Amino acid sequence: MKQAKTDILSGLTVALALVPEAIAFAFVANVHPLVGLYAAFIVGLITAVFGGRPGMISGATGALAVVMVSLVAEHGVEYLFAAVVLMGIIQMLAGIFRLGKFIRLVPHPVMLGFVNGLAIVIFLAQLSQFQVPDPEQGMVWMTGWPLVTMLGLVFLTMAVIWALPKLTTAIPAPLAGIFIVAAIVIGFDIGVPRVGDLASIEGGLPAFHIPMVPLTLETLKIVLPYSVILALIGMIESLLTLNLVGEMTGQRGGASKECIAQGVANTVTGFFGGMGGCAMIGQSMINVKSGGRTRISGISAALFLLLFILVASSLIEQIPLAALVGVMFMVVIGTFAWRSLTIIRRIPWMDAAVMVLVTVVTVMSDLAVAVVVGVIVSALAYAWNNATRIHASVKTTEEDVTVYQIEGPLFFGSTDGFAELFHPETDAQTVVIDFAHSRVVDQSALQAIEDLAKKYEAVGKTLQLRHLSRDCHRLLHRAGQLMIDSDDDPDYGLAVDYEVKTGAFAGGH
Repeated sequence: MKQAKTDILSGLTVALALVPEAIAFAFVANVHPLVGLYAAFIVGLITAVFGGRPGMISGATGALAVVMVSLVAEHGVEYLFAAVVLMGIIQMLAGIFRLGKFIRLVPHPVMLGFVNGLAIVIFLAQLSQFQVPDPEQGMVWMTGWPLVTMLGLVFLTMAVIWALPKLTTAIPAPLAGIFIVAAIVIGFDIGVPRVGDLASIEGGLPAFHIPMVPLTLETLKIVLPYSVILALIGMIESLLTLNLVGEMTGQRGGASKECIAQGVANTVTGFFGGMGGCAMIGQSMINVKSGGRTRISGISAALFLLLFILVASSLIEQIPLAALVGVMFMVVIGTFAWRSLTIIRRIPWMDAAVMVLVTVVTVMSDLAVAVVVGVIVSALAYAWNNATRIHASVKTTEEDVTVYQIEGPLFFGSTDGFAELFHPETDAQTVVIDFAHSRVVDQSALQAIEDLAKKYEAVGKTLQLRHLSRDCHRLLHRAGQLMIDSDDDPDYGLAVDYEVKTGAFAGGH
């Protein structure tokens, strides 16, 4: 019962913080504020019920909005709705085929860079609340007493959030901060920007609406590229947030389930006039740090948001933006991986470079690009490190056989180093390559073995392979490089010396 109360109050806190963000992201995508609010409600509700991680919050996000803006500008909002429907279908297929498990390939430095970059993005997004409209120059920065007042209220909100948990945990600190600052602003009629200054949030229930686009191949050509990009960004941000929340709450798994939930949510959203969405790291952090642990928190956040739209818009529009900015600033402080600053000198320089790179790309471009870049750089660094590890110890037996004991994996990055280990002209008549401490990984490795066998064949010597692991034996046998029929070796043994059959790859050309 106590946890349910905490979840509901946490959901209320999240819903209050969702309002200005959903409106702001709708403006970014150049659509009506209700399009963003409906997306936050529908996506938030469906993912809260069916998602892979209780406690996660989903809704309209800036990472998706910046992709949507060009589609809306060129073709209109109806094409956006169609793209969101297709985006959801792609995400559902990714979940059904269990592609979410590939999030495990994201290295920890990329995760740290993602968290730090997103914290900076959240911080920078709040700075727009310190701007006010000017008839001549558009939006201008606050100055003088308005700026001092705004900053004072922001710091008051942050102080309440910091201090309240030391006194009581009966009410989520962010919610108390919002209510206290709102009471002060409304009670003393302080002239600071409020939610209503962004846009009115009053509206009705979202209505079923089939996107008004022609069902033609031309339409598919227009929306498919956007849908694929939106689906990828949505899944990457959602799965990284899933991992982050999992670390904080001690939960595991659920990646494919989350993909399906995100897909269903976006498909439904597209048919109800919403702009689509994905997991929101900022709101998820608010929820978790406010005590939200079960699905009740996400469900209540979505329902409170709908309640605001239907009956409480006039009250919510009076909440000062300073209070919500204060909440988000505390989220930034809690999200940023401060320990990454202390360990950066103690970790390998390549990991440190990847972490900084992902942070910078997240801020300068977007999350999906940053994560892809980080994974690629990490993979290349790993390949290079393994490529430099291959070496061999050489000995000649009493039977006049030269044995090369290979250390390190044989793959595309290490084939040149592998070839340089051997001396066909001076080796014994029979040469054995011992793979007890090595692995044959890919086609480049197969080609390297064949090329080496040809060199020994050219000088009239025999090359044999020993201690092939089962996967290596299977790979070489399928390639047709082992001079032995499967019937001759029904009980595959590690100690068998296999001769190499050349010509399987025709010189690699």
